[in-house]
Amino acid sequence: MQEVLSATQETEAQLLAQRIAQAAHEELLQIARTLVGTDTGSLFGATEFKVREVILRVAAKAYEAYLAEKKTAMRGPA
Repeated sequence: MQEVLSATQETEAQLLAQRIAQAAHEELLQIARTLVGTDTGSLFGATEFKVREVILRVAAKAYEAYLAEKKTAMRGPA
């Protein structure tokens, strides 16, 4: 992974981050509600796995947002 981005890449990254945040707003709200509604003693175990499941959905939305803007996105087999 490239650590230093060009100015153009940084701008693209900032815009992508905004699109991801908008697309994942409901999931992030669900995580926040789960954490706020859970007592400290039960943060791990079932609660942790629930949060991880939601985070995986956020990651999927990130990939979808990124690939949606790519004109060269590969198609499946014909």
